[in-house]
Amino acid sequence: MIESLIDALRILTTPERLLHLLTTVLSGWLGYALLFGVVFSETGLLVGFFLPGDSLLFTVGVVAGAGGLDPITITLVLMAAAVIGDTVNYVLGRQTGPRIFSRPDSLFFKQEYLERTRLFYEKHGGKTLIYARFVPIVRTFAPFVAGLGKMRYARFISFSVFGGAGWVLSMTLAGYTLGSVPFVRRNFEKVVVAIVLVSVLPVLIEAFKSQRRARQQ
Repeated sequence: MIESLIDALRILTTPERLLHLLTTVLSGWLGYALLFGVVFSETGLLVGFFLPGDSLLFTVGVVAGAGGLDPITITLVLMAAAVIGDTVNYVLGRQTGPRIFSRPDSLFFKQEYLERTRLFYEKHGGKTLIYARFVPIVRTFAPFVAGLGKMRYARFISFSVFGGAGWVLSMTLAGYTLGSVPFVRRNFEKVVVAIVLVSVLPVLIEAFKSQRRARQQ
């Protein structure tokens, strides 16, 4: 089962295999529905933290550049998936937060993930919803913690739309632009890792500044 899951994730993050899937088995709206479901699951369901959000978006950009997807349509579809997923997760945190926090650790859920997100919130406040888009695991739990903390939905959705649109657009545009470069195709996995690290860099800088300010105070 684990091997099948790993192979499925590789299909989603390998341009040639994803393009083959979208042009044969899941052509047309089925392909868009699959990609919507993956992004929605990572942001909307607490068990979706293991899904390859950043690398998937980059790969989608590469496939769109190769003509396998309409770039405008897929970007709008994935933005919608990110924002709707956030809202579902927010409602889940608002309605079931206390019960979830009391659950024991399992294969797909660990209290550590919620605690890490809570501490992230203490440092960055509402901006967490924007920063978290570029941080795996925190991205999945940030909307839940916002709902648990009773953040006003109007404030929540403004951060969610801004963060979701920026995340999807930046990652897919990077793949669309760089996907045809021979060096990128030969070193695809390394390039994806580098892009993820660059996207996380502003968050790390902000965290470092926050720690410095805390020490000074």
